[in-house]
Amino acid sequence: MSKSPTPQRPPLALVITPTYNERDSIAEVVRRLFDACGERVDLLVIDDGSPDGTAHIVRHLQRHDSRIHLHQRAGKLGLGTAYVTGFRWAIERGYDAVVEMDADLSHDPADVPRLLDALEGADLVIGSRYVPGGGVTNWGRLRRMLSAAGNLYARLWLGYPVKDSTAGFRAYRTSALAAEDLDDVRSEGYGFQIEMTRRFHNRGRRIHEVPITFVERVRGRSKMSRRIVIEALMAVTRWGLRDRVGRKG
Repeated sequence: MSKSPTPQRPPLALVITPTYNERDSIAEVVRRLFDACGERVDLLVIDDGSPDGTAHIVRHLQRHDSRIHLHQRAGKLGLGTAYVTGFRWAIERGYDAVVEMDADLSHDPADVPRLLDALEGADLVIGSRYVPGGGVTNWGRLRRMLSAAGNLYARLWLGYPVKDSTAGFRAYRTSALAAEDLDDVRSEGYGFQIEMTRRFHNRGRRIHEVPITFVERVRGRSKMSRRIVIEALMAVTRWGLRDRVGRKG
């Protein structure tokens, strides 16, 4: 008598959420994420030594849910290094997909299943503010203009069709990340997201954008600084020049 085939598990994703002083929102992020995704995802919180006790709250949540993981770092080491740490964590443990998501509820955890579903036909899925159906709330006119102009500059100068390459709400195929030289990724903030978009485009990866609404945080302060924005624009200029002399990568 032949054995019935063993049912395959659904693709399992790791949601990576860097934190610094997010005690006011992290519990709600966890609740809404698992309400939306159930057993489809695990969560890795990478905390940069938050003095407000964010890691303590995550440890308490861990006691009741094995899907929650915590990686603590000694201090503020930057968004880019946090995500690279999370990418390696996911690759080593065999996750099928990786999702980047903020911990301040600017990104709606209910949108995670849509990002993961879109990965069936892509290597990178970006939750985009600048495709039909996407948008932002609680931003002033100046910030809207700066964000749109920065994305336009990156799109034209780097030669890819992505409309929201600074977006930090996105999903990757882990196999595609594993093929990257993550030791060579050094950008932070906006620059990190643009760099990863450029790398995937230059390697011929499939990139897809799905509309999301970005909601500006109502508690705490944004981690984005003028210095990070300027460094990102300088990096875009440098990458564009490199691409034009045939040093894509």
